[in-house]
Amino acid sequence: MKYQLLLGDAYEQLRRMKSRSVQCVVTSPPYWGLRDYGVDGQLGQESSPKEFVSKLVAIFSEVKRVLKDDGTLWLNLGDTYVGSNQSAGQKVSTLSTVQKGNRGSLHSIKRIPVNYKVLGLKPKDLIGIPWSVAFALRDAGWYLRSDIIWYKTNPMVESVRDRPTKAHEYIFLLTKRKKYYYDQEAIAEPIKPESLKRGKRGASFHRYSALMGHTQKGTAKWADKNPTTRNKRSVWIISLKHSKFEHYATFPEDIPMICIKAGTKKGDVVLDPFAGSGTTLVAALKLRRKAIGIDINKKYVNRIMRPRLEKLLKAA
Repeated sequence: MKYQLLLGDAYEQLRRMKSRSVQCVVTSPPYWGLRDYGVDGQLGQESSPKEFVSKLVAIFSEVKRVLKDDGTLWLNLGDTYVGSNQSAGQKVSTLSTVQKGNRGSLHSIKRIPVNYKVLGLKPKDLIGIPWSVAFALRDAGWYLRSDIIWYKTNPMVESVRDRPTKAHEYIFLLTKRKKYYYDQEAIAEPIKPESLKRGKRGASFHRYSALMGHTQKGTAKWADKNPTTRNKRSVWIISLKHSKFEHYATFPEDIPMICIKAGTKKGDVVLDPFAGSGTTLVAALKLRRKAIGIDINKKYVNRIMRPRLEKLLKAA
């Protein structure tokens, strides 16, 4: 098996999978209240953030079961504001230029989005979905190992004048156990020459060495090796890529590439329970891993993912 595609609800499909059969999970579930994919039972259209978080915790309990004990989960989540979709109840003629070019804004003219009003929150409040999910998963037994900032150099244009334009999302690294497989060297970052020079000056060299993850005891040995890389930082600068696929939210291939390199070896199984356009699966196959994708949308599975993966394998 090089890849396997499963059509249906993520929770139900996961329940049919064998326990401890997956080494790494890289996924980006539908964000709450931001997209309507037009499929019955879709995630992200729950009546409240609490219900959305609860549903994700249940789904990831099955992810935890199918994940190997030394496996990793890399979870990308975006946030939303109360009443963020101001196109609700409007006509096309009254939309701003930005809204007219946004399929979500056009869709919500006919259907009021679930985040239009949220009990207990005020209009324009940032809801805090990513951290709500991260804390809920931690409470459910997951180890919350890292919060990673995905900094977008070319974020989506927002028609806001009373707050900064959002240019980041979160990626959380979660694990089943205290110890797990993590290939630090596979995703190490290059050290800039000027930083290396600064690090070798006098007493500051010892502090720099510690920052690089080395003890002072091993400083001399480290200096002799003259390293060119350092441990991966928690801010990933990755630009959005234009997608030719009929999918609302395709994340850049660079993200799963990093996660899979860190969390797997060649031949390991990578899972995406919200596979969408199949970007995680493409990255897995390119890195000579096996891939399993789940999605509830038949069009995404048969018209986007399958042809995309088959084309990749034929070209290999």
